[in-house]
Amino acid sequence: MDELLFARLQFGITTVYHFLFVPVTIGMSLAVAILQTAWVRTGNDKYKRATKFWGKLFLINFAMGLVTGIVQEFQFGMNWSSYSRFVGDIFGAPLAIEALLAFFLESTFLGLWIFGWDRLPKKLHLLAIWLVAIGTALSAFFILAANSFMQNPVGYTFNPATRRAELTDFGAVLSNKVVLATFPHTIFGCWVTAGVLLTAVSAWHLARKKNQDVFRTSLRLGLVATLVGFAGVALSGDQLGKVMTETQPMKMAAAEALYETEQPASFSILTIGTLDGSKPVFSLEVPRLLSFLATGTLDGKVEGINDLNAQYQKEFGPGDYRPIIPIAYWGFRVMIGAGGLAALVALAGLWLTRKGRLPEKRWLWILAIWSVVLPFVAHSAGWIFTEMARQPWVVFGLLETKDGVSPSVPGGTVLTSLIVFTVLYGALAVVELGLMLAYARKDPPEDPPAEAAEDKPLAFAY
Repeated sequence: MDELLFARLQFGITTVYHFLFVPVTIGMSLAVAILQTAWVRTGNDKYKRATKFWGKLFLINFAMGLVTGIVQEFQFGMNWSSYSRFVGDIFGAPLAIEALLAFFLESTFLGLWIFGWDRLPKKLHLLAIWLVAIGTALSAFFILAANSFMQNPVGYTFNPATRRAELTDFGAVLSNKVVLATFPHTIFGCWVTAGVLLTAVSAWHLARKKNQDVFRTSLRLGLVATLVGFAGVALSGDQLGKVMTETQPMKMAAAEALYETEQPASFSILTIGTLDGSKPVFSLEVPRLLSFLATGTLDGKVEGINDLNAQYQKEFGPGDYRPIIPIAYWGFRVMIGAGGLAALVALAGLWLTRKGRLPEKRWLWILAIWSVVLPFVAHSAGWIFTEMARQPWVVFGLLETKDGVSPSVPGGTVLTSLIVFTVLYGALAVVELGLMLAYARKDPPEDPPAEAAEDKPLAFAY
């Protein structure tokens, strides 16, 4: 049995699944904090009801993200022990800080926020949810810092005696040019996710003409968040493309199915290549656009797949250093296309709901509801592109993926855990979806009468 294939499939499935919850957690924590801030500043009850309604969905998602994230750490030791041994000295610091600082910040103040309604002063209670939002962003930064070492190794020396990468400059790891580009790109993507979720659920209620004061506010917030997030994704993605060209030129070439070096280089709208991925058969292009995206100039040089493969063979030894071109090419386009469609829906929504208007046509509400899938498709395609287009490296230029797998774990064992995790995660998906749908369909909570709230025991706020 091919233990490498099974280990890669298992890590890919569990990682993409886990990341379905991460952008919702990061984006929704900010949305809830904004809504609660509006309530504290204005005293308008609709903002408090919206805060509690969206806070409930945020908490369900947070719990699921926590459960699925724990599995990731065990896989490093179980299926990828050689990889863990190689990068452990580098990964230990950012992941430890993520757990001790960022996650501690999230979990501690989330508990205060849950049980602090009507017990903590308003502003102190508001501070708690803002600290949760900050904690989620910090958590993302430290995890991305670890991942960015895999894309662009910095701040280390290689010890030939132990055959490990050893940390020499933690500051360099945290200021890696890749993490400085990927962090804002990820955060803005989380805003898009939260915005589309706000839009979809609000559209469901507004289509039924229920709680229009709460959900019109939520809808408008969601539409604005989606557009602002997409603008940020586009700007940060432009910077990320230039960093990617500098640090991983093969990834940029694979994203564009650029087989031969070009100067200037054209952006591929559609490229069809041979089955072996060695050359294009048909291509529809925009002249000079790739040069601008990759280098910032209209006549910049962009290296091609075949030239880079030959260069890597000279540098690293015999082998095939090309990723699977169709996955890289289409993953890149699905990511951009799904995000762009979400932005178009948001732009149309802002126009149709201007000056207090609400659409009457049912199909518009249906479109808004189903747009909820778009950011999740974009995130999944983006991560698949990011990791698959780096192949055959697990740490670029230092360690190939085939050398990172656990040498003593048989393929049958990995296959068993792959099946178990896939079935378990499928069941969790049903539970998560069921809970989110059940609570998303409920009306926003009403405050109990003042006399009923007196002397009640400490309890979950919902």
